Formats: sequence, C-alpha cells, structure tokens
Amino acid sequence: MTSRTPVPDRAEHNAFFPSEYSLGQYVPPRTDFDGADHEKVASGPRKILMIGTDERYLPLADGRFFSTGNHPVEMLLPLMHLVSAGYEIEVATISGNMVKLELWAMPAEDEAVQRAYTDLLPQLQNPRKLADVLRDTGSHDDYAAVFVPGGHGAAIGIPHSSDVRAALQWALDEDKFIITLCHGPAALMSLADGDTSPLAGYSVCVFPDALDQGPNIEIGYLPGRMRWFVAEELQKQGLTVVNTEMTGQVHRDRKLLTGDSPLASNALGRLAVEALTGRS
Repeated sequence: MTSRTPVPDRAEHNAFFPSEYSLGQYVPPRTDFDGADHEKVASGPRKILMIGTDERYLPLADGRFFSTGNHPVEMLLPLMHLVSAGYEIEVATISGNMVKLELWAMPAEDEAVQRAYTDLLPQLQNPRKLADVLRDTGSHDDYAAVFVPGGHGAAIGIPHSSDVRAALQWALDEDKFIITLCHGPAALMSLADGDTSPLAGYSVCVFPDALDQGPNIEIGYLPGRMRWFVAEELQKQGLTVVNTEMTGQVHRDRKLLTGDSPLASNALGRLAVEALTGRS
C-alpha cells in the first residue's frame, strides 16, 4: 500500500510534496485530450496573455508549506486548443522569474501534453515581467484574453498583486475574455476593493473548498489546512460559485470562462476557442 504521508521537499525547511497515495488518486497517466483541430482564427486579436505563478511554497495554517506551482494539465490543455486555433501565447509572471510547475502532476504517458510542455518550456523558463507587459500600452489591442491556470500555486501572490489586478481590470474594461480554472480563480480576488468586486454578480466554477478542507489533507495531498479558501473568498466578494464537487464542469458568464479542476482542462480549452472565435 502506498503512503498517505506527504513527502518532504528537501529544498526547503518544513515543505512537502503530495503523498504517493494522493498522486495515485489524482494523476492519471493520460488526460482526456482527444485532439485539437480547430479552424484558424481569421481576424481580430491573436495573443493570449498567460499569467503564471512564480512562487513555489504555499504557507499553511500550521506553519508548514505546500510545495506547489501551476498544474501542468490545467495550463497546457487549454493552451493546446488555443494554439490549434491560431492564437499566440505570451507568458508572464509577476516578478519575471520562471513559472513554477507541479511537475509531479504531469501525465507520464500523454505524448501530446508532453510535446506541448516542450514547446512552451522556453517561455516558462524566461517569461516576461507582467508590469512590463502592462507598460506596453501600444500593443494591448493584440490580446484576445487573459488566462490564469490553476494549481495551488495560483493562490500565492497572484490574488493580492496590483499588476494582476491591472491586467484583469484591463480585460474587463476592454471587453476581453478572462479564462481560469481550479485554484486559478483566486486571481479574481485581486480585483476587489475590500469586499467590493467588479465581478460581484458573476458566477464561476472553482475547485471545491470542501476537498481542500478535509479529503486532500486526509490522503496527504496537502500537508495541512490552508489559511483561506478560494470559493469562500470569492463568495465574500459577491461572486456565485456554481459547483460543489469536482466533476470537470466548465462555465461561462459573459466573458469570464471558468472550470472546476484538472478534469475541466480539455473542456475549458474547447469552450475558450468557441467563445473567442464565435464558432461552436
């Protein structure tokens, strides 16, 4: 029987990777990606700004740290669909440092996902600094959407970043799409002024708080209780969370596209292409 004990991260004091048992539950060898043969977009903006996390360690309530990052499936599957439709991906982080990934969640036998990772790797290792992207005011018309992938790493820094807030506020002001899933919707918290958010009244899918509050600790995926929970915080800001379980659900409310977990990655990619191109 595999262990449910979180695995120490030898690179940092009191930090832990998920247990072997939890990875057996959560990381299948292949995804549900079944191809992306989309008609190329013919006109309009062609760039997708992806805001990745540059932070590895999520502080927990008991002083321990979860060794995390962006989930590779939640990042790559939506991008695979967008690239197939002719969109160009620009990767940015808050600091300009490399994107941190949960490589332990990479599907080992999924060759399509592995190829997509290899193609994106130069940008992941050398992203733009988000503030520099925001300063390039002359080029903003080239962007069709802002994409924030999930993974618990999206809950570090990004929800409280003024640069993330500026990027998302620009998307709202310019009627652009915002695409995010799992813990990625934590980025939406950056838009709030106190408990007042321009997204109040919107509805979203998000990773269920109930899993992070109990089962994920019990199976050793998380080494302890999180200090706060994404769905709960978004609800405080007036958003409605439409899911309570992890089923692969995706959801569109105006130009906000969301998914509940890694299980939603493929469907969210298809939804994003349909929404951006107007084709079903």
